[in-house]
Amino acid sequence: MMKLTGINQITLRVNDLRLSEEFYSDILGIKLDHRVGANISFLRINSDMLVLVKAETPGLPGARDIRVDHFGFRLASDAEVDGAARYLDDKGVHIVTRPAHRREGKAFFVMDPDGNLVEFYSMHESGILPDSPDIDLSSPCSRAAGTHTENAEERASKKPRRSRK
Repeated sequence: MMKLTGINQITLRVNDLRLSEEFYSDILGIKLDHRVGANISFLRINSDMLVLVKAETPGLPGARDIRVDHFGFRLASDAEVDGAARYLDDKGVHIVTRPAHRREGKAFFVMDPDGNLVEFYSMHESGILPDSPDIDLSSPCSRAAGTHTENAEERASKKPRRSRK
């Protein structure tokens, strides 16, 4: 069993990154922590993070579809991240990325049964680290993109068929 210490990150896909930054920072007062390139902004409330990611496809403001990219569960240490990956793998959970060192700590991603992307990670005591060759900066979303469709097709193929007699 894993010992989660909290949910402290939500990542939202947004149409206009700067407009969303203005809303969350200027209007709601959430502090801009840092940006990664032109498409990702990290905002912080104490130890909690709101991450804004430029959407690959536009969402309509009036649409009711949800634009949450992923959410993350925090673990106490890098060793617990590695243990959680082994535990979830043993349970047959779809692992999208293996544990890797990232700027904020060690992390990996899995997919829940509905195709939601879930992150498990630890945080560095010193906070966000600068980029280095040892840090994985890749996006798990690009790796998960094909698997959303594959998982839906697999679930559909397992549904019992009803005859119309």
